[in-house]
Amino acid sequence: MQAKREYRERDETEVAVLDALVDRTEEGRTVFELRACVEVDIDELERALGELKDAGLITVENGDDPMRIYPDERVVPDSNADTADEER
Repeated sequence: MQAKREYRERDETEVAVLDALVDRTEEGRTVFELRACVEVDIDELERALGELKDAGLITVENGDDPMRIYPDERVVPDSNADTADEER
């Protein structure tokens, strides 16, 4: 699944991060999982995560478990909209 269309006008790495997070909305991803999905160096990934966090498009949770990153709910497409798009 991809992030909503209105969030795809961002930097290529930021869009790739959002897409990877939208694929695992409920579970989130660790930085290592994101790095494997997005396939950029750690500095580029860190920059993209900083930009997305500043824009309020991701949430970072750092509890007892490893840090997990989640997409903001406004980035995640509505499943009903996906079904409508597929029917067209």
